[in-house]
Amino acid sequence: MIRPLAVALMAAMLMTGPALAAPSTDPAKMPAGTYGLEKTHASLLARVRHMGLSSYTLRFNRFDASYDWDPKAPDAATLKVSIDMTSLDVGDEKISKKFADDFLDAKKNPKATFVSTAIVRDGDRGKVTGDLTFHGVTKPVTLDVIFRGYESGLLGARAGFSATGAFKRSDFGSDNMSMFAGDDIELIIEVEFTRQ
Repeated sequence: MIRPLAVALMAAMLMTGPALAAPSTDPAKMPAGTYGLEKTHASLLARVRHMGLSSYTLRFNRFDASYDWDPKAPDAATLKVSIDMTSLDVGDEKISKKFADDFLDAKKNPKATFVSTAIVRDGDRGKVTGDLTFHGVTKPVTLDVIFRGYESGLLGARAGFSATGAFKRSDFGSDNMSMFAGDDIELIIEVEFTRQ
């Protein structure tokens, strides 16, 4: 009884081995095309100082992104992101809505966008500069990006990235609640994209 089970487990491991291999971190091996956000494997967090006591963490539950990629012209890649500011989540529904309205002015400015304007690469790392439109104001912001890899196995053709960035909300005309919330916004992004 144990022997057939062991054989079946070994066969299953051999069959799934290539699919679970480490993704390639060479961007040149990622095929050309348009890649769309795989929303079940994506998170967008922001941190802001709360009364100088802690780094208060905010999550946006609804956002979308896509990028166009050509390994023959990697620096010409373009990235577009759209964030639903009303989807702010701080772990409490009532406070989340109040915070979105009071802190982000989400009723008046329900959407934030980021459109890349320049990409500078250094191996699997790089900087993506783009126009961030937040609180109705557009200004350049730079993200530090790590290319986590590309793979075309078990879950289909997909690529993963980590990114961080920072900006001052006062630069975008958002200075309300300054007694409670700091000026510096830190972004933490983890995303996977699938080839369209």
